[in-house]
Amino acid sequence: MAAIPTPRPGELELLSKNKMFGGENLRLRHQSTTLGCPMTLSIYLPPSTPSSKIPVLYWLSGLTCTDENFIIKSGAQRAAAAHCIALVAPDTSPRGLNIEGESDSYDFGVGAGFYLNATNEKWKNWRMYDYVVKELPKVLSNYFARLDTSQASIFGHSMGGHGALTIYLKNTDKYKSVSAFAPIVNPINCPWGQKAFSNYLGPTKSDWEEYDATCLIKKNNNISTPILIDQLLPGNFEEACKAVGVPLNLRMQPGYDHSYFFIATFIDDHIAHHAKFLKST
Repeated sequence: MAAIPTPRPGELELLSKNKMFGGENLRLRHQSTTLGCPMTLSIYLPPSTPSSKIPVLYWLSGLTCTDENFIIKSGAQRAAAAHCIALVAPDTSPRGLNIEGESDSYDFGVGAGFYLNATNEKWKNWRMYDYVVKELPKVLSNYFARLDTSQASIFGHSMGGHGALTIYLKNTDKYKSVSAFAPIVNPINCPWGQKAFSNYLGPTKSDWEEYDATCLIKKNNNISTPILIDQLLPGNFEEACKAVGVPLNLRMQPGYDHSYFFIATFIDDHIAHHAKFLKST
């Protein structure tokens, strides 16, 4: 099979299209100026009138995932169609850069971008924070006139739950609401986070805290929108929210595992949560 040519800057290439619940799943590819490589993303566009402006709900996936896992496995499109919300699922890291060691382990490098901006020169292309917050909304606005990226919310799973929470807490002016499934809420105190942060950001712990939801929530005492989290294990994020008066709906879900069976079970609740804060016109 011939290699797929790299899109030129500014182009958005359609890879596939499937109808679902009256709307469309689109898989797209573009050249990211932030990450310096081609990136794929999956979008669900709900059925709507041509003049409608559709709010956007970003999904951030966990370790080893691509843009396809959520769109294929979650079953989120039914609720998104009912609430007229577009779903946008980017990939989890840059790919194809051939950096030494980028694929040596599942929890660092390819498929493990941790939604931060790396400061270590070797990993300078790992700038998923800027890609999600800055570049991706511009790409969407340029190609989809019906999408209203000023009406946006964000959610995710595991590493992506960490990304959703930290991005929201650092950009409450850009996102209307946040939720998460089994998020890594205190990565500076867990092996996954310590490995990623030390390699991407260096040894300075204060730099790590800028991408730790439990640390960030302590600086945000003006959040009135409830945060929804479905969690499998208890953590200290709840206490941090209580300390600053941030409303948190933390639902422990015993018996479920860390898979898309868990996500699919409660995905409708999360989309309904965001629909309360997003406005379609």
